[in-house]
Amino acid sequence: MAGSRDVTVEVTVNGTPHTAEVPARTLLVHFLRDRLRLTGTHVGCDTTQCGACTVAMDGVAVKSCTVLAAQASGHEITTIEGLAPAGASDDGLHPVQRAFQEEHGLQCGYCTPGMVMAIRQLLADNPDPTEAEVRHGLNGNICRCTGYQNIVAAALSAAAHLREA
Repeated sequence: MAGSRDVTVEVTVNGTPHTAEVPARTLLVHFLRDRLRLTGTHVGCDTTQCGACTVAMDGVAVKSCTVLAAQASGHEITTIEGLAPAGASDDGLHPVQRAFQEEHGLQCGYCTPGMVMAIRQLLADNPDPTEAEVRHGLNGNICRCTGYQNIVAAALSAAAHLREA
């Protein structure tokens, strides 16, 4: 393709360093899914509207559909696949993942990885949120199935568990 060029991306994903040559316009979400085969990060809208692609870059939640892989070079990325080891309990789940399971915070599951990653960030920023603060914090993540009640319950449950830990 005329005018296209490749760039070298050096990134640590879920604790593992990766180096790859990719087209300069490659989005981080596509790098994670297509190159690294980490398909837990979902492609929803490609316009930062739905939040299905949320990952952590250097510990901060970002929507990977609006970050170029080249912009992530030199950074640490945590995807849903790498979340559990960072805060895993005896069942191998991160407290937010366990809360989703216990509170039935998913139906089809498409939004779940992005919701979990967004809630992880929300609770890192505010360990004791109110229901209204959770709803506001999830404003950039869309679920088409649940009506959000159980997702909010999962966030509040995870917050309580994390405060007790």
